[in-house]
Amino acid sequence: MIDIGLSKMALIGAVALIVIGPEKLPRVARTVGTLLGKAQRYVADVKSEVNRSMELDELRKMKDSVENAARDVEQSIQTSASEFEKDWAQATSFETESHDTASAVLPAYKHPGKNWRLKKGATPQWYKARNGVRTKALSGAARVARYRPKKFH
Repeated sequence: MIDIGLSKMALIGAVALIVIGPEKLPRVARTVGTLLGKAQRYVADVKSEVNRSMELDELRKMKDSVENAARDVEQSIQTSASEFEKDWAQATSFETESHDTASAVLPAYKHPGKNWRLKKGATPQWYKARNGVRTKALSGAARVARYRPKKFH
């Protein structure tokens, strides 16, 4: 901004004291101070607005680059999906056309028959039965119901 030193300020103050007079000088100084404050705030607002618009432009450029990258990824996924669909169609057409030869080449799927929800331990059942290890856990209510004495009618 303007380079105003202490000597220049003293010169301006002396000229203002002579021109304005000692009675009006404090009021004029307050008015000049408020006007300078408003001018500084206005300049700061303009700077922040310019910075905000520059950041907005940068964000728009970044958004465009991200959108372009997303479009490229989507296109690559669509091309790979179409290739997969072609391969799948060829594989399934092979099974339907030559079902007899496919069954000879590939064995039919047989479910293992395991209950995957049941958690099994590593200790074999014959070892638990021989050593008297409890194999089934009962809840408290089930235990009471099991060992409750029978009522006689």
